[in-house]
Amino acid sequence: QVQLQESGPGLVNPSQTLSLTCTVSRASVTDAYYWAWIRQPPGKGLEWIGHIFGRGGVDYSPSLISRASISRNTPKNQVTLHFSSATPEDTAVYYCAQGTGSRDFGIWGQGTQVIVSS
Repeated sequence: QVQLQESGPGLVNPSQTLSLTCTVSRASVTDAYYWAWIRQPPGKGLEWIGHIFGRGGVDYSPSLISRASISRNTPKNQVTLHFSSATPEDTAVYYCAQGTGSRDFGIWGQGTQVIVSS
């Protein structure tokens, strides 16, 4: 069973870059899957941020593309998210997920809480 583990700072100051890491176990980030970042703000629904495809290529939500950057570290088998110019509206639980389709994610990490506040 593939396992995903998110990690990163729980608290980020406004205007700083939010950086998160997803460590993948029992699969490779170069496998032909979509490795996505998804978030859920408090009291709101899930929001897809973007994904990187194991065989190459990235895609982002049009509303977040100017601030989001997803990449991978193949030797460490990790997928990273950098989210610039953080605001309190970016406060959310952030999940990484693996999917066979660009919006079809069958395996999720447990999520990591990020609070953007001074």
